[in-house]
Amino acid sequence: MTRDADETVSLTVLHGDDRTELSVEPGASLRQVLIDANLSPYAPATRRLNCGGRGLCATCGVRIRDECPPDHWHDRLAARFGYPRLSCQVTVEEPMTVELVEKVVWGSRERSDEGA
Repeated sequence: MTRDADETVSLTVLHGDDRTELSVEPGASLRQVLIDANLSPYAPATRRLNCGGRGLCATCGVRIRDECPPDHWHDRLAARFGYPRLSCQVTVEEPMTVELVEKVVWGSRERSDEGA
């Protein structure tokens, strides 16, 4: 699929009870898009204490509500065990919906109904 130079991708960000719709340039880092829109993926303590988007600290986690295959080692583990995905390791290529997770430092694991 070929895109026009001025084409954008829609990104829906769910944060608390709010919903923000953004138009994003394809290929943009999800972490940077969120920061630029004042929708920080970080907890208050990690806004200043993080790895700067290098995929090392695991503090910029978000839930991606659409199919977005993981290609970073941490995201493959997160997908397997139900943890948030690292926004610094996600490139926005297609329309997507993401949810900012409530966290103290790191995102919490999604609970499954298995074994309940």
